Amino acid sequence: MLLLLFSMVLCAQTKKPQPLLVIDTTKAKPLNPLAPTKAAFYSAILPGLGQAYNKRYWKIPIVYGALGTGVYFFMDNNKKYHRFRDAYKIRIAGGKDEFDGQYSDATLINAQKVFQRNRDLSFLITVGLYVLNIVDANVDAHLLQFNVNDNLSLRPDYYQNDINYKHNVGLSLNYQF
Repeated sequence: MLLLLFSMVLCAQTKKPQPLLVIDTTKAKPLNPLAPTKAAFYSAILPGLGQAYNKRYWKIPIVYGALGTGVYFFMDNNKKYHRFRDAYKIRIAGGKDEFDGQYSDATLINAQKVFQRNRDLSFLITVGLYVLNIVDANVDAHLLQFNVNDNLSLRPDYYQNDINYKHNVGLSLNYQF
């Protein structure tokens, strides 16, 4: 009787074997060689669109902040340049300007030069930031295709020299097949 009871318990404890699922982790994703060009094109059409294409959404406010700051300083310096220029033109024509008695003719000319230089510099910086936006989208799309795994690594290495038995510090470049 005990034998019958134990045999039932033992049979109830056995599990049916489950088939194992094997997932191929070595299969690489297909690379799109035109993705960097497409990202750069999108950023050239609309600043920040290339960053959105690369799924780097956090860069979009930085792009618009940088370009907006450059445009703001360009417009501000342009407005001040024209303000001093118009005042100098009125003064040369013999009229009364808004700076009459406050600034001399030389000061008005100097202010025009300063604001014109700052306006031109703001324009160049804004164009440079626009180009940087395009380059960033292109480089980021290239780096998305870069293979980063443990087969290629650069590690610090501390080893003993075989000739004089002194310890040396260096870098070790390892590539595994």
